[in-house]
Amino acid sequence: MKNKHIVTDPKTGEKRCTCFKRCGGCQLDMTYSQQLERKQQKAERMLSRFCKVNPIIGMETPYNYRNKVQTVFGYDSRRQLISGVYQSNSGRLTATEDCMLEDRTCTKAVLAFKRLMKSFRLTPYDPVSGKGFVRHLLTRYSASTGQLMVCVCASGSAFPSAKAFASELKKACPVLTSFVLNVSDKTLPLSLGERDIVLYGSGHIEDVILGKRFIISPRSFYQVNSVQTEKLYSLAAELADLRISDVLIDAYCGTGTIGIICADKVSRVLGTELNPAACRDARENLRLNGITNYTTVNEDAGKFMRSLAAEKTHIDTVITDPPRAGCDRRFFDSLIALSPRRTVYISCKIESLERDLKYLTKSGYKVTAIQPVDMFPHTVGIETVSLLEKI
Repeated sequence: MKNKHIVTDPKTGEKRCTCFKRCGGCQLDMTYSQQLERKQQKAERMLSRFCKVNPIIGMETPYNYRNKVQTVFGYDSRRQLISGVYQSNSGRLTATEDCMLEDRTCTKAVLAFKRLMKSFRLTPYDPVSGKGFVRHLLTRYSASTGQLMVCVCASGSAFPSAKAFASELKKACPVLTSFVLNVSDKTLPLSLGERDIVLYGSGHIEDVILGKRFIISPRSFYQVNSVQTEKLYSLAAELADLRISDVLIDAYCGTGTIGIICADKVSRVLGTELNPAACRDARENLRLNGITNYTTVNEDAGKFMRSLAAEKTHIDTVITDPPRAGCDRRFFDSLIALSPRRTVYISCKIESLERDLKYLTKSGYKVTAIQPVDMFPHTVGIETVSLLEKI
């Protein structure tokens, strides 16, 4: 596969993309050491008043780390089929056939799919006219199991010559494990619909993190950087200082990854997740790993924890990994009422983390560890693990 946009500095081996200004997928056009320094300075500026901020954990090879890729299709001025990404600022399609952030297996699958679109006469969806079939393509790859999933998000369920298409895609991508058609009528770009039709394989792939296996379906929330995820979750489990007699809450548990990794270290895990599809995946992951001391509850984390507090349930440790907006006041009030010995807070947005730590340190907790992790090289994102202990 020929790289059309990626250039490499012959002296340092550092890569940069000539699409930087047109695409918007990368926000930092600087050396990797400069990126880490910038992120460290921001973390210290915003969080050092709570406790010392440890040096950020970077990647040895900060390229091609995204195990989930979403691609859109369209036509250029000559009516030639092109593939690429939506610009982050304008929403327009930027044509690319390579990316230094995307896993190479995913990129190869996208190019193979585009070739087959031409031969099978599948048309890209035009949101203005409402015509066309392929809304976007979602690819997921697990380096640990060598499994690839390709999910085509389409405007309808009538996929012409679907079996023949799947067969040709399998020939082009021998690691293809699942090929799924997702039917969507949503107007938000890159949104999947609620209906999945499995065209080939099981409809999911499996990944391995710290010795545990996890099912990934098209709509599963899953960390996009597998290498850094292992470091992140290892750190979270270490900071939790779990004991075999502990009762652990895995708040905003998603598909149960953190709680399952920690389940062998405690007597009981209570996972709470509002998304019903994620809860189904979590239960399947429990079965897959033979975990019997983990209970998944399909409920808002704050509401669930309030009910535990009302019942005076003893909780030793809470691990929470909320969305970018952070935790709400109801969650924190429930947390304070439960009064766990330790709380491990995993945050993907440092601004909301600063706000939340400020509230908790006024409510009987002290921050004893802050560890930034670079989950998203070449972007401004900073993942941070913080440990709070009851005073």
